Amino acid sequence: MAEALSIDVITIFPRVLDGFLNESMLKRAAKQGAVRFRTIDLRAFTSDAHRTTDDRPYGGGPGMVMKPDPLFEAVESVVTPGARVILMTPQGRPFKQAVAEELSKEKHLIFVCGHYEGVDERVRQSLATDEISIGDYVLTNGVLPSAVVIDAVVRLLPDVLGGAGATLEESFSNGYLEYPQYTRPPEYRGMKVPDVLMSGNHGEIARWREKESASRTRQRRPDLLNKKDGMGDSL
Repeated sequence: MAEALSIDVITIFPRVLDGFLNESMLKRAAKQGAVRFRTIDLRAFTSDAHRTTDDRPYGGGPGMVMKPDPLFEAVESVVTPGARVILMTPQGRPFKQAVAEELSKEKHLIFVCGHYEGVDERVRQSLATDEISIGDYVLTNGVLPSAVVIDAVVRLLPDVLGGAGATLEESFSNGYLEYPQYTRPPEYRGMKVPDVLMSGNHGEIARWREKESASRTRQRRPDLLNKKDGMGDSL
């Protein structure tokens, strides 16, 4: 098996991730040695009696800002050569399947979870190597966004989902939404599985899936078609 992907998550709420990282696919991936998880309590890197990780913003304004010194020290305590230090922020580049595939090829990912009004700009300028957003909305902190990215990345690691090819035909892997899926029974409450899927004709099944994938993408996410050079006209 390939070298395990190391994933560190720096947050003031490390227990939020405990259950998530110890269930289902993520638990199996760690057990088989594909990934190593570690949650790091940012408060351990504070120097005052109150374990303060935030302060009021210079220049005034609402809310509190994460201080730079605990964040720098926390990252520096675990960083390795070539590690990606990922700041979860609404200002980051949109998280897409292609980004998940890119990160799944790395050896060490460090997630920095902001809270409150965000983090000191010096963290963004000099500490983070990547800034990622999971959508155009604001959450209370960066733990849940980091969990989303971790799930999408780990399932792409070799053998985690049961062998090569397990993720090749999923939504967004080829730029389209996935085709409809069916299982037993062949008829339920008057709704029948398309005959072609039970025909055993793999060529016809492949063509049906390709057509349905394109049709579903056109109806639900036409913006994806605009990104596929020269493909939109043939769908």
